[in-house]
This record gives sequence, structure tokens and C-alpha cells, in this order.
Amino acid sequence: MPLSSHAMSYLMQLTGLYQAKVKRIGRKNERTGIYKYSVAQAEVNHLGLVHDVQVDKRYHGGPERALHQYALRSYEKIIKAFPLLHKRAIAGSMGENLSIATMHEGNVNIGDIYQIGNCQIQVSGPRMPCFKISEKFNTPNLDKFVAKYGIHGWYYRVLQDGSLSQGDTVRLVERLNQKVSIKLILDIIQNKGFTQEQLENAIQANGLDPEWQQKLSNLNIS
Repeated sequence: MPLSSHAMSYLMQLTGLYQAKVKRIGRKNERTGIYKYSVAQAEVNHLGLVHDVQVDKRYHGGPERALHQYALRSYEKIIKAFPLLHKRAIAGSMGENLSIATMHEGNVNIGDIYQIGNCQIQVSGPRMPCFKISEKFNTPNLDKFVAKYGIHGWYYRVLQDGSLSQGDTVRLVERLNQKVSIKLILDIIQNKGFTQEQLENAIQANGLDPEWQQKLSNLNIS
């Protein structure tokens, strides 16, 4: 796919790659795929890492939520607020598949297309935190903290199957929406202040997960 006139060209590196096996969590002993372990290499198809597990398909997994990334700097915010988690709130522990140092909700946009190894992936929407985050870290209201500060992470769809390896170069191939960051979507959905123009830009964003498009379309502002 050719570069757009606005595409960024800087290179990054895939520093972490994680997949899960089913474990049990919480008082109800529910099945979960939030416990990820580091792998050096993984095959990728339209549903994500071939040997990864997503248990609750209502919120995780499927073609629109095939891969999950969590920002490294978000762990710093968590540790500052919950110092006892300093040894546990580390890359991979939020159930993400990918870790790339410089990316975060403020500089990742809906529809961004990235080349990693021989795979091509596209940002589709934010990840919404669930109670299992609090259960995993044995920290009441950690999921609410994540939501309050907009440190959710985000999902990708897979445009080109292939394989990923730790250390792969990450390159932004194309930025389809110049003004629609993950942060903006979260600000809108949490009513943190936005304009009608921003809402319309978000709804019409190229590459936005249809479920998010419907959520945003249901909003009204005066």
C-alpha cells in the first residue's frame, strides 16, 4: 500500500510479544486469557496470534479485535498510583499482545496501518477495561482507574497475515485519519469534552470498528 502524503515515516521496534493459555481468575473462578507470557515469535492470521486465547469474545478477539497493544507509559501511571504493583504492573501484564515503547493513546490514531515484520495491521478502536484487571492484580477499582485516566490500550485488525518476532521493525505505513486519536475516542465516550466536529470526525473515521461507530452515533450533544 503506498504511503499517503501525511504518513509518518519514523521507525520503532517491537519490544514485547505475548500470548496466553486459559487460566482461572477471581472468586467465581472464571476462565480468562489475560495471563500472557512472552514469546520470541508467533504466527498471525485474521484472528490474531495463532496460539493466543481470548475467552470472552464479546469484548476480546474476533477480526476487529485481533491484537491488543498496551502503552508502556501507562504502566508508569499505574505504579505511581499503586506503588505495591511495581513488580507486577509490567509489559504483558495487562493482557496485551504487543509492546512498542513510544506508542500511546495520544499518538495512535484510528485507521493507522503499521507494518511489523511481514504483517500489516490496522488500529480499529480502544480496548475497554473490565473487572478482570482488578481481579488479576488483586487491586479493587484498578479497572476504574484505567478508565478514568484513559489508559485503555487499543486493538488492531490484521490486514496481512504472517509472523511477528521480538525485535521486528515497526513502521507506520499510512495515517488515514489525521485528527482521530484513541484518546479522542475515549474522551468522547467518557464525555470529557469534545465538539460536534470532533464527534462527526470520529464517527466517520476510516477503519473504525463498526461497534464503536454505532456507540458514537448514539451520542447526542447540544
